[in-house]
Amino acid sequence: MATYQKRGYKKTIEAEEEVIVDNEGNLEHSTTAEVFNTLDETANKSEKWIENNSKLLFISLIAIVVLIFGYMGYQQFVVAPKEKEAANALVFAKEEFNKANASEDTSLYNTALEGAQGKYGLLDIADNYGGTNAGNLAKYYAGISYLKLAEYDNAITYLKDVSTQDAVLNAVIKGSIGDAYLAKGDNGKAMSYFNDAASSTDNHAVAPVYLLKAGKLALSLKEYSKAEDYFEEIETSFPKSSQADELKKYSNQAKYAN
Repeated sequence: MATYQKRGYKKTIEAEEEVIVDNEGNLEHSTTAEVFNTLDETANKSEKWIENNSKLLFISLIAIVVLIFGYMGYQQFVVAPKEKEAANALVFAKEEFNKANASEDTSLYNTALEGAQGKYGLLDIADNYGGTNAGNLAKYYAGISYLKLAEYDNAITYLKDVSTQDAVLNAVIKGSIGDAYLAKGDNGKAMSYFNDAASSTDNHAVAPVYLLKAGKLALSLKEYSKAEDYFEEIETSFPKSSQADELKKYSNQAKYAN
């Protein structure tokens, strides 16, 4: 009895490999089965890894959740109350600082720094609430207070410790440090800080102030070309500023000397 065999199909010994005959009678080996086998193996390995490490994964997930809720709780129950407490403490010291600025009564700067009537001063707030916004402001006010009291080293120490993302305040801080160094007779550092202050903001009320200070200092140091550059920057970028109005005499000095 003859055995019927379908023409064009052949099954190999390798069960996973499918053999197909093309229109010209050539054999083509399909990789479909191999791909699915590879995917199955990868999936099985992943499942086994997850199964073997399920305890570690669960602990890691719990740790992440604890960290998130811990951070939220810390912000709500620790940071926020401390910020409020620091802001309330700053009220008295800031009032004394403002009074001192308005009257130029240096004794009020001391009161602002040291505190009075059982109220914290700027130094207490900076020490006890240094990580808060109010504590950061207290360092700034303390630095300016020491600058007004001609305690330049203390002024520099506190002003350098202020951290801010505000470009205008940052310029004022740098310029104030420059003032302190200038008063100490350190012209090189004063020039550097005036330059940094002027270049760190384009504010029309602040930048020309420090450009003029840098120019006048350069003029006194007989660095006439540098002085001209600062004065020209005021004329070009800040022509309507009050510094531009008083600039002509300094600018002419630099030009003639140069």
